[in-house]
Amino acid sequence: MIDALRSHQVNTLVELRRIEKAFAYLGSPDVTEPMTAAWSYYVNSHSLLTELRSLTKNYPFSSECLEEAKRRVYSDPESNRSWNFCWLVLSKVQNDQLIPYYAQYQAAQPAMWGGRSPSADGVQQLSSAFIAEWNWAIGQMLRHWDQAPTAR
Repeated sequence: MIDALRSHQVNTLVELRRIEKAFAYLGSPDVTEPMTAAWSYYVNSHSLLTELRSLTKNYPFSSECLEEAKRRVYSDPESNRSWNFCWLVLSKVQNDQLIPYYAQYQAAQPAMWGGRSPSADGVQQLSSAFIAEWNWAIGQMLRHWDQAPTAR
């Protein structure tokens, strides 16, 4: 499993969680570094974004929102509370309530309206649709953890 993590053969949330659970059962400190690196690779190789977008087919998840969450995790002194970069990023999106801001931002882009300037009502309606779908997707991803993967 460690070789699979290091070679990035395993790079989906479900597969990484399966290995993480097996490693937790073993309780060996030897698995911390490869698991931490695998989660980092998963997020930074855009696999997390790809999986989020597979859950948000109607309103593709914002890459800017995810990038902001990553920046906030990197600058958060509390980010060392978990080895799981994916969980930290997803939690940051949720806890810092990044979705409403990025939904509003994306909904107001003229490109979303065929190059035209959108009406305030149109932006609000589209923003609400983004918020609903994106929050649902973040919830679906976070449900893979029964408890926060934090160091005790």
